[in-house]
Amino acid sequence: MTVWASPDLPASPPDGRSPSKRGSQAQSTRSAEEGEHVGLCTEFPSLSWLARTPQEALKGVYRVVEDVVADMRAQGEDIPEAIADRLFSGKFAVRIPPDPYRRLTLQARAQGVSLNRLVASKLCA
Repeated sequence: MTVWASPDLPASPPDGRSPSKRGSQAQSTRSAEEGEHVGLCTEFPSLSWLARTPQEALKGVYRVVEDVVADMRAQGEDIPEAIADRLFSGKFAVRIPPDPYRRLTLQARAQGVSLNRLVASKLCA
């Protein structure tokens, strides 16, 4: 699955090429400094592509990533796992100072929910 950052972009890769098959996550953002759109790939933060439109920026960064992945395979290097293909457990631990912990515990009790449910609702809001 490919994740596009802009709602006006297609739900599938612009040219149907890999690395979208890997589930790579790409996004396009406008660079005020460059005056163009920048295509970025989450798994390869050092790679980018400048273009006039968001679609062209995404196409370009996918091509660059495809070339880099091919080179990495040829060299026997490990290829980063596609974030979109990872399985997430839904669990993570967060350490917070005692005062916010106490405040959240009191809020949860006042609402009649568990601390976990309260914090999850705040994070997902």
